[in-house]
Amino acid sequence: MLLSDRLLGKYRIVSTIGSGGFGTVYLAEDTWINKQVALKVPHRQNLNFSELLREPRLLATLNHPNIVTVTTADKQDDVFFIVMEYVRGDTLEAVIGDNGALDVDRVVDYSIQIGRAMEYAHGQGVIHRDLRPSNVLVSESGPLKVADFGTSRFLEIAARGTTVIGSPPYMAPEQFQGEAVFASDLYSFGVTMYQMLTGELPYDPPAPQDLHLLSSGELVQPPGLVNGAVPRELDDVVMKAVAPELADRYEKTAELVDDLERALAADARDGDAYRRGVEIIHKQLLDVMTRRGVAPIEAVGTDFDPNLHQAVAHEPSGGHRDGEVVAELRRGYTLRQRLLRPSMVKVAKA
Repeated sequence: MLLSDRLLGKYRIVSTIGSGGFGTVYLAEDTWINKQVALKVPHRQNLNFSELLREPRLLATLNHPNIVTVTTADKQDDVFFIVMEYVRGDTLEAVIGDNGALDVDRVVDYSIQIGRAMEYAHGQGVIHRDLRPSNVLVSESGPLKVADFGTSRFLEIAARGTTVIGSPPYMAPEQFQGEAVFASDLYSFGVTMYQMLTGELPYDPPAPQDLHLLSSGELVQPPGLVNGAVPRELDDVVMKAVAPELADRYEKTAELVDDLERALAADARDGDAYRRGVEIIHKQLLDVMTRRGVAPIEAVGTDFDPNLHQAVAHEPSGGHRDGEVVAELRRGYTLRQRLLRPSMVKVAKA
């Protein structure tokens, strides 16, 4: 543990940011240029120098706006450390802890950013092996940054990582067998998306004797069953990402990102259709309510009265206007069940 104000060459330690299984990260100041940086000090300082350089050399190959940038590596006073950009903000884990389930649009935005980072890393032949919310930084300036590639490795053609590394709640079934491939990162990504959508993990990490449950897929239910606001298209993306069998999982990150963008577009289309239905209902609602003996609009609220649904749904559609109301209301109600988008009407029976 390094104390505040300690100098490592030109870097002055300011405070501890966090500590994990492989190292401790400190907020520091570059005293030459008066700039804040993050210093990662590996726990295992007794490794040979070439081994210590493995991580910064790996990270130096990655240059992407959604990946934390490594500036250099150094050794001062027998302390080896990696100098990285300091991302002012919080971890995704803390954001979920403070807010619970995140808004669907926010989840899709965050997921696309994480997906682009992983697509780039995989394109460089790098697998993360420990992707999880605590290793994703939500910057105050907006962009997300994937961090802590300390457990990563280059994946040679037709080769696999063969060390059991990762965090059990986010590990793909094959990682428990000491194998890791690009799709293993996508499984971890799927668990991370699930956690953003529901505020909780899909399952407790299984005991060794229960690993067959993970491999069978019995432990995961669609996030939409936990959070009704999750649209079906997004449910499908998450469930494909966490498929226990590699053959059923996304093979490439680009495919996952494409499906996320399609889900976002479908969500927007459905939302527009729903709002159009609500607008039509607003224009014609008073007439329907009067005929059905429902009291005038009481207040603006966040939901439809189920009695009104029943009243309008069973209203005989003798004319074109009535049929349009019924059709749009039914469509709006179906979409609401899928998206739980707030409407603008709340009514009460007389």
